[in-house]
Amino acid sequence: MEGLQENTVRGKDKKVICYHCGDICQNELIVFDEKNFCCNGCRTVYEILKDNDLCTYYDLEKNPGITLKSRDYGEKYNFLDQAEIQHKILDFREENTAKVHFYIPGIHCSSCIWLLENLYRLREGIRYSRVQFTKKELFIDFDPQKISLRQLVSQLATIGYEPFISLEQETRKKQKTVNRTLLIKIGIAGFSFGNIMLLSFPEYFGFEGIDDLVIQRFISWLNVLLALPVVFYCSTDYFRSAYTGLKQHYINIDVPISLGIITLFMVSVTYIAFGIGPGYLDSLAGLLFFLLTGRWIQNKTYEGLSFERDYRSYFPLAVNRMENGFFRTVAVKDLRENDVIHIRNQEIIPADSLLASGEAYIDYSFVTGESRPVLKKRYDLIYAGGRQMGQSIQLTVRKPVSQSYLTQLWNNEAFGKKDDSQLDSMINRISKYFTAAVLFIAFTGLIFWLGINMEKAWFVFTAVLIVACPCALSMSTPFTLGNSMNIFGRNHFYLKNAHVLEKMMKITHIVFDKTGTLTPIGDGKINFKGIPLEKDEKLWISRLISNSTHPLSRQILNSFGQLPSLVDVPVQAYTEVKGKGISGNVEGHKIMIGSSEYLMPEATNGVIPPENDFNHSQVHISINGRSRGYFSIVNHYRDGLGELIRKLGKRYKLSILSGDNETERKNLQSIFPAGTVMMFDQQPDQKLEFIESLQSGGDRVLMLGDGLNDAGALVKSDLGIAVTEDITSFTPASDGIMDASGIHQLDKFLEFSLTSRRIIIASFIISFLYNILGMGFAVLGKLTPIVAAILMPASSISVVIFATFAVNGMAKIKKLI
Repeated sequence: MEGLQENTVRGKDKKVICYHCGDICQNELIVFDEKNFCCNGCRTVYEILKDNDLCTYYDLEKNPGITLKSRDYGEKYNFLDQAEIQHKILDFREENTAKVHFYIPGIHCSSCIWLLENLYRLREGIRYSRVQFTKKELFIDFDPQKISLRQLVSQLATIGYEPFISLEQETRKKQKTVNRTLLIKIGIAGFSFGNIMLLSFPEYFGFEGIDDLVIQRFISWLNVLLALPVVFYCSTDYFRSAYTGLKQHYINIDVPISLGIITLFMVSVTYIAFGIGPGYLDSLAGLLFFLLTGRWIQNKTYEGLSFERDYRSYFPLAVNRMENGFFRTVAVKDLRENDVIHIRNQEIIPADSLLASGEAYIDYSFVTGESRPVLKKRYDLIYAGGRQMGQSIQLTVRKPVSQSYLTQLWNNEAFGKKDDSQLDSMINRISKYFTAAVLFIAFTGLIFWLGINMEKAWFVFTAVLIVACPCALSMSTPFTLGNSMNIFGRNHFYLKNAHVLEKMMKITHIVFDKTGTLTPIGDGKINFKGIPLEKDEKLWISRLISNSTHPLSRQILNSFGQLPSLVDVPVQAYTEVKGKGISGNVEGHKIMIGSSEYLMPEATNGVIPPENDFNHSQVHISINGRSRGYFSIVNHYRDGLGELIRKLGKRYKLSILSGDNETERKNLQSIFPAGTVMMFDQQPDQKLEFIESLQSGGDRVLMLGDGLNDAGALVKSDLGIAVTEDITSFTPASDGIMDASGIHQLDKFLEFSLTSRRIIIASFIISFLYNILGMGFAVLGKLTPIVAAILMPASSISVVIFATFAVNGMAKIKKLI
């Protein structure tokens, strides 16, 4: 403390700025490491950052920190050690992994983002942190064995980013608030603009009434006074953005705008000071008024015309909920606390719940990226996002989860595919050189006109700087792809993100799974051939196959009709071998269901052979080691499949991968083009190898499957689409989920992706033409800075409107809406 006292001096009479937060050091000045701080809190944060080699924080923004004066956290966060409170706040917790997200009101600049995304360097136990800047949200993964939730929150508060903590269980609905600061700036700029114009009326109309030089100079300096808040307050956003970009060695679009504002102000003050003329303060105030008004109109237009950014609302994840003794499918959003839900093998748990029956093995790879199953016992808490591995379970909902959380998990990097966006790369390359080109043209125009007309030279220089805008270029892609995603969503085709739609544009080869993709569930005729089944035996079989989400299992279950509730009939030792079959013990009886090869080693009396069912699928049954026969399922193909394949065959290569035998080869050959590769009896690893072989040959592969036996192939393919008739069968392995009823529109979806690309190209052309014509008129001296300020936001709005209406118009033409 002695060293600290030596570095502490009274600062009441000194206007010294705090190195950390930028506040004036009024009461005391703390000098540490040759830097000034307003309080011990700011100095402590600096020490923490310095000790962890994180002082880059101060390079990104000047005085980026948040003042910590009069903040004493003490025991403020002790309540976070309570298990009940933690359950309400944490998104996930399991052994040494926990996830949480906070609303951080203090996030305000790039330095904030940089520091918060480097938290792992500040404190052991923090593994990952990511900022969602627009929503001021911070997502953190941490090890609760090394850092508690209380310690994590205290650490955030200590460095100036105290989180807002709400104990409400339901998601806090954020009200849309008007950007008051922007409106205030518009008001000030408008007030100054109007009054400067009013004082300049005699000059506008050539009046000779004001001959008194003193009055003229008084009016001129009064205009300067009115322009000061316009320059030093209304323009701050542009200056700050330009300064930040230059510090990072990047010339953004706000650099020429800021240069134009400074030029008009400095030239005007110079003209007035030396009595050359009244300057261009009316143009300056008008420029800021229209720039800010344009920004406000832009924001309102984007809100009204933009695609639904929260596309999760189109994703209809569902779950089986107990109602009157039977399970019925309901949307996740309709789940309430204490609802009992039924989760089958391989299904995702949609809400934090308590295990109500037996034991469960939960795979949290969807949440953590680690595939090690975790054993859960009755009344244990299971977090949303886990996948059940084994027999079906019943859960009691404790914390209904918004499906936005599940879709956020769907977009987890663990399930991503490394494929850079060519459109984004092109936009980034163009934007990199755009501003430099604008500056070159502006200075060239200034030099040219200085020798002809000095007054026009400054107008030309400023107009070029203001009118140029690459914003329309950067907005055309997200608005086009986003609206296209909405169109697909209306047709029950749900994409993970907009980048998936760009991948659709590049597809050259389409691979189909057969069962559940080309064939519907429930439409096929089912017959049992063999030793007739007793009622109890049907119940045992039903109980076993109710654990499976395989299409053939669900067809057999549906064929039994209404049976007594299956909840009270336990299944033990449940096993499912992908592509082969399932087995388990029901009321002491060992039941096996699957292919003949799967049953053969166990069936003491051999497997009953099929009776000329060459065009049927067979699912064999054995009870207590004795074969009882098989279900013969007539393969019925989806309506419109033939027409779909005919259209796709004209543009794409086609292949079929199936885990079934070759009995359907002839039927499929009559539907698919000659030369179509058809591979049967394929195991999951063989399907994956086939996809790899196509890719090694240069093909961009689209894989369509049920998401169960095809998970590996869906991940490996360039674009994996899970086709499902049961929206409870959600798989993170897919890039999209298609309702099976809409598969006949696959050709329209692929064609519309190409249409989206053409709309993006058209938007690029519009943007380029605007900039070429705008700068051309500006260089010729035909464009004033005020008109340029009106045109700049108008160009962005026009491109957004074009993209929105073009997408919807083409969708109507192609009968997608």
